[in-house]
Amino acid sequence: MSSHASNHARVIPLRPDLRPDLRPDLRPDLRPDLRPDLRPGPAESAGPPSKEPLWRDIVGDVLRRERLAQERTLKDVADAARISLPYLSEIERGLKEASSEVLAAAAHALGLGLADVLALGRSELLRLTAAASRPAVHRAPARQGEVRLAA
Repeated sequence: MSSHASNHARVIPLRPDLRPDLRPDLRPDLRPDLRPDLRPGPAESAGPPSKEPLWRDIVGDVLRRERLAQERTLKDVADAARISLPYLSEIERGLKEASSEVLAAAAHALGLGLADVLALGRSELLRLTAAASRPAVHRAPARQGEVRLAA
């Protein structure tokens, strides 16, 4: 007995994922031009209000940046830290909140101390929150045929 029905189901998220690290252009299921339910309405077109960055995202970015700077693979670092490769990947992507023991193991596998990872995370957090708190500069739109030079 064979079924000719498609194995594709329409997934409707309960809560939209507004994380900035998701790239809609790489995920067809998130492209607004392909999903009418994700097209912004008139009130949403200005963009969502800025959110506080999550610590797990910041720490994951720090670990990934350090690993890539050392030109090491996830497998290499996961093996050295004795962490499963999928779990380390989830930590780097900010999907899992790692315990201090796991963070210390990942840091040591990268030749860093836990304090180094936390200090780098703190610097990144300060940079992100400072950038979000800066007031937006509003300029009048350029008129057709007008040229503006910036110094």
